[in-house]
Amino acid sequence: MPRESVNDLLAFLAVARERSFTRAAAKLGVSQSALSHTVRQLETRLGLRRLTRTTRSVSPTVAGERLLHTVGPRFDEIEAELDALSEFREKPAGTIRITTTDYAISSLLWPKLEGFLRDYPDIKVELANDYGLSDIVAERYDAGVRFGEQVAKDMISVRIGPDVRFAVVGAPSYFDRYPSPEVPQDLVGHRCVTLRLPTHGGIYAWEFEKDGRELRVRVDGQLVFNSIFHILDAAVAGFGLAHVPEDLVQPHIAAGRLRRVLEDWCPAWVGYHLYYPSHRQSSPAFALLVDVLRHRG
Repeated sequence: MPRESVNDLLAFLAVARERSFTRAAAKLGVSQSALSHTVRQLETRLGLRRLTRTTRSVSPTVAGERLLHTVGPRFDEIEAELDALSEFREKPAGTIRITTTDYAISSLLWPKLEGFLRDYPDIKVELANDYGLSDIVAERYDAGVRFGEQVAKDMISVRIGPDVRFAVVGAPSYFDRYPSPEVPQDLVGHRCVTLRLPTHGGIYAWEFEKDGRELRVRVDGQLVFNSIFHILDAAVAGFGLAHVPEDLVQPHIAAGRLRRVLEDWCPAWVGYHLYYPSHRQSSPAFALLVDVLRHRG
């Protein structure tokens, strides 16, 4: 295959996956006009339109979708094999992309990665803060980090943290205006600081359990965030109740900035797991990362 054909295909794959010439050009490190010209050359050579362009979006045609799903994985396999060659280097190298959440980054990943990255300066790690439960295969992540019960069954899963318990908390100023909820159902009458889940476009329903009875309560309030840390800040400021990890709020409870309610309805959840496709070619760099993140408690 001529070299220009390879380059043209890589350009097409970038645009088709990003659904944007602007984002694809930034990813490839070329100008948008040069990328558009390259894709037009490919379409001319093949005699088929591969992309549908509008003023707001770019999407593959039927022929483009076929090319994306047949040729794309081949280039991914080549890239994975090239990364695997790092085992012949004196030091492991490569880039590892992980989709996770801000809380997991702060509480689990960064404390372990800080020393790891200093020991292996040729390994790069990209951590994407994402509450949307992205498809790691479709989005081309190497791995994801989620609570154990959220991991798909066809994935290899490695526990990287202890069980996590959540807490419902509010500021003293909030409880000066509203009574404490006695059962989860009382929350529907309260102002709650909520979390939006991008994948489903909806507000996260708070989950509770007691004596084998499980409840999901759809709460509402004045503020919606997509970050646990902003939810916590709003609760401390008295804007409503929050449902956040227990260890995150303990210092605020101890200092009197927050008060806990419904404690007997908040059991421990299965902790965070690192997960990745079973067919993934494991490079030395990735194997080292999995080992350093593995929970040994």
